[in-house]
Amino acid sequence: MTKDPDQNAGPGLKDRLMAFFRDPDAVSPKHLTQFTRQFATLISAGVPIVRGLTVLQKQAPTPAFKATLGRVREDIEAGLSITEALSKHPKTFPKLYVAMVRAGEAGGILDTILDRLSSFLESSEALKAKVKSAMMYPVVVLSICAGVTVFLMVFVIPRFQVIFAGFGRELPFITQLLIDISAGVKRFFVLILLAPAAGWYGFKKYYATPGGQRFVDAKLLQVPLFGPIIQKAVLARWTRTLATLAKSGVPALQALETSADTADNTVIADAVRAARDSIKDGGTLSAPLEKSGLFPDMVVSMVATGEETGSLDTMLSKVADFYEAEVDTDVKGLASMIEPIVIVLMGLIVGAIVVAMFLPILDIPGATGG
Repeated sequence: MTKDPDQNAGPGLKDRLMAFFRDPDAVSPKHLTQFTRQFATLISAGVPIVRGLTVLQKQAPTPAFKATLGRVREDIEAGLSITEALSKHPKTFPKLYVAMVRAGEAGGILDTILDRLSSFLESSEALKAKVKSAMMYPVVVLSICAGVTVFLMVFVIPRFQVIFAGFGRELPFITQLLIDISAGVKRFFVLILLAPAAGWYGFKKYYATPGGQRFVDAKLLQVPLFGPIIQKAVLARWTRTLATLAKSGVPALQALETSADTADNTVIADAVRAARDSIKDGGTLSAPLEKSGLFPDMVVSMVATGEETGSLDTMLSKVADFYEAEVDTDVKGLASMIEPIVIVLMGLIVGAIVVAMFLPILDIPGATGG
């Protein structure tokens, strides 16, 4: 097997930063996808599984992944199945991964399933990246805007205040207001710097609770501009996951449970689990999806058609293709719309500060009778 030229290169700055903030035992989606693609190639070439894992262990990009592959290889040598060995490492191999490997192992098509799984992981990460880019762009720009504003409040406006003190007269309301705000910002500067970190920490603690996660996930679907994109991304991921599991031969009930776990939204996941219970009781998948009110008519109709014709995996794949394309279009449109709005907002803030600071200076001739 030809080595990937990137295998011998050390981790870049981005990888090192991601490793710093990530769980040390976790493996990045990029590395998992790369491993899956290479493992499929080795198996399809007739390389024994244990030997293939030995080769891939040596090429593992991180010590944590290398150690995990070593333990998987040892378990397989000790007599465990591939599925059993992988399931012992849920931080590295999620439920979806294990479920598909189990289906591939049972059907004797492990190389095909791994190849299909690697394609799924690639498309899933690409979709996540699109949504993150849509969310991060305004956050980054607004953060820069807030940083510039705080800088002006703390370091620039106090200098003008010293100048204004020598005028010996009352300042315009907007100027005095800005000076008072500046004094408050300067006084509580440390608290203002710590507030975002404290807020994020509190949010994570709240989101870690079942009620908090359900509340936030429900509200995210209702956020103007971003809500529809998030909903389409969640639906694309769920339909793609369920289609991949169904096509790989995973039993329907297990496929629904696994797809619910990977839906990235508790509200959608609860609706999928309700659909699973419906099928378990002899019902259809489309009826509870329609009843939930969370799935568009197109999704319900395609699922119903797939159930009637026995081509559910094909219909779900078409739905996933449609929504992935929709997310791509919406993200581009949102970025083009937000950019001028944010620029105008920054201009208004900076402009208001400049006007407030220069009003007393422009009024000097009138105050002196000139």
